Amino acid sequence: MTDQPTLDDVAAVAGVSAKTVSNVLLERPHVAAATRERVRAAVESVGYRVNRAGRGLASGRSGRIAVVVPKLYQPYFAEIAERLIVALGAAGFSCTLRIAPDAAAERDAVLGITTADADGVVICPHGLSAALLQGRRPERPVVQIGGGPTGLVDVVVMGERDGFEAVTRHLLDSGRRRLALVWNSTGSGRPEGARYEAFLAAHRARGLEPDPALMAAGSDWDRRVSGYEATTGLLRSGAVFDAVVAINDALAVGAMRALRSHGVRVPEDVAVTGFDDTDEAGFTIPPLTSVSPEQEEMVATAVRMLIERLDGLEAPAREHLTGAHLVPRASSGARPLV
Repeated sequence: MTDQPTLDDVAAVAGVSAKTVSNVLLERPHVAAATRERVRAAVESVGYRVNRAGRGLASGRSGRIAVVVPKLYQPYFAEIAERLIVALGAAGFSCTLRIAPDAAAERDAVLGITTADADGVVICPHGLSAALLQGRRPERPVVQIGGGPTGLVDVVVMGERDGFEAVTRHLLDSGRRRLALVWNSTGSGRPEGARYEAFLAAHRARGLEPDPALMAAGSDWDRRVSGYEATTGLLRSGAVFDAVVAINDALAVGAMRALRSHGVRVPEDVAVTGFDDTDEAGFTIPPLTSVSPEQEEMVATAVRMLIERLDGLEAPAREHLTGAHLVPRASSGARPLV
């Protein structure tokens, strides 16, 4: 046998033809149950690995998955896209990377309007919702990473509430009391969502209320310049604060730049934290305390859920909640990680 077992190797062990092996792997009908079991046992015995791209050609599939993100200049989405492409490649799929910059583009990607060449979609959305999809289930497998569940597609739910509550507790427990929230602009003009709810919960658990005057949003929550703008606005307002809790790492990096520009020391005068634990967080000066949403687990779970759908799983839309953990570094006064 060769180092990489073939269909012929499986056929020889199972005592059937290579065509029968192919029929079993393609889940075609008219193969006896006993024969199917014998072929599957032979597959396990010889360690045969299904070439999904090749199987796709035989079954009318493209072997291609669309990876959809809202933007690539935000480090988190760039890292998630790369992790997905690598993981899907290891599973035998090729990938098409697509940018969906607004809710309408996300809807079109999920419903297959702009992803008709793909067997399935993995999307990291900003604005996807059940209302946006108007109750329509996509015709091909779709898995969502992050964002609110729609009840229409499988979703890997980020542990953002637990993670943001942990980073807020970390600052409060270190003695900081005037926490500025640098957040993403919303349609209501007020902070909202799981991270904001966690920010409130951490304060209220200690009998505190955050100061609304210490909440600022930049023009685009995914750009470093937005963190710079929001923090500069707080500084110019004369507001007194001893920590900046940024909604993500990109805003935190901008906030650190603004503080340095105004002669404010980090963390001696003002602590700074982010969220996403991007590679950049470990290389800022000082290194940035952040929250890891455990991207590796999110990607592995999303790929598994997608493959299960491609392999014929019929079930209501599923939700899988991943973890999140604090990564303390010097920007919050924590000891640097070894």
